[in-house]
Amino acid sequence: METSAPQYKRVLLKLSGEALMGERAFGIDKNILRAYAVDIQEAVGAGIELAIVIGGGNIFRGVSDLGSEMTRAHADYMGMLATMINAMALQAALEEIGVYTRLQSAINMEEIAEPFIRRRAVRHLEKGRVVIFGAGTGNPYFTTDTAASLRAAEIGAEVVLKGTRVDGVYTADPLKDPKATRFERIYGMDVIERNLKVMDLTAITLLKDSKIPIIVFDMNKKGNLTRVLKDSSIGTTVYW
Repeated sequence: METSAPQYKRVLLKLSGEALMGERAFGIDKNILRAYAVDIQEAVGAGIELAIVIGGGNIFRGVSDLGSEMTRAHADYMGMLATMINAMALQAALEEIGVYTRLQSAINMEEIAEPFIRRRAVRHLEKGRVVIFGAGTGNPYFTTDTAASLRAAEIGAEVVLKGTRVDGVYTADPLKDPKATRFERIYGMDVIERNLKVMDLTAITLLKDSKIPIIVFDMNKKGNLTRVLKDSSIGTTVYW
């Protein structure tokens, strides 16, 4: 049901690195990056305090398949660096259209980003700045979904938005099963029991413990970022 004002004030947006590829085999499609920046600008203009975590699969997995030939820890650190490339690209796109941003990294990179400091991140949000969290959790063996859940809990986010290329959570993969149906709302434990792969188990358990809902929606539809916060029928809400 659509309302005139957003239902949430402080939001954590999780974007996949692969989404930035568009139709490319790897890397960043500048048109998609620009479209995301415009949608984020609209959300900030609506009064939303917005933090972002973005993956890095378009950089590391796109460049090579070396990840299978090295230790998991080494590959994960490379993935963290890939998230910083995407975060910096998104920061540049936002600042080009006048959106104030701060980039915070879980790994010390003083020349390009602030260190992650929870109180500082919250203060930036209160001042209307978009805060982009890079380098995952700073530890191997944790996904960027887990980083998004962790940061959401730390900053007191009211909801995690998972922007994808599909319009919600389905009974099966809608790209493979034409009979798959979309859930408008689904209880979080049902997501876990059905193995619907909204997020990995560590990430979703963190959100369960913090009672933070997840909304899965199509980020590639223009204006959906703001729209999903006003209209509960858009996407799928995972609740606790």
